[in-house]
Amino acid sequence: MRAVKSRDTSPELAVRGLLRPIAPGYRLHRVDLPGKPDVVYASRKLAIFVHGCFWHGHDCARGARAPKTNAAYWRAKIGRNRARDEKTLAAYAAMGWRALVVYECDLKDRAALSARLEEALRL
Repeated sequence: MRAVKSRDTSPELAVRGLLRPIAPGYRLHRVDLPGKPDVVYASRKLAIFVHGCFWHGHDCARGARAPKTNAAYWRAKIGRNRARDEKTLAAYAAMGWRALVVYECDLKDRAALSARLEEALRL
């Protein structure tokens, strides 16, 4: 698990590539915010999280796939990740910020994701 990167992953770089023409001027991995969001627009009070489908237990085919070895460990780990994600999103709501979660599978339809990002940045 040491080889699993927490920043500058391929999905994160792809999302940043979509954001650059829409609204440059974001900050990366702000440690003073809950959950260290991947992309932050502080003036718009928007935090964007880019999640891997497997690691965060997304409802897609890749996220629903369960490992066969050490299954109990992975169920518990992904469950803890999901609980932490919910707690983090609740913290943003309490602070008056908006949080947008982009899953890895959302990158399959880049046009739809780009429109979703534009909409989030327009508000």
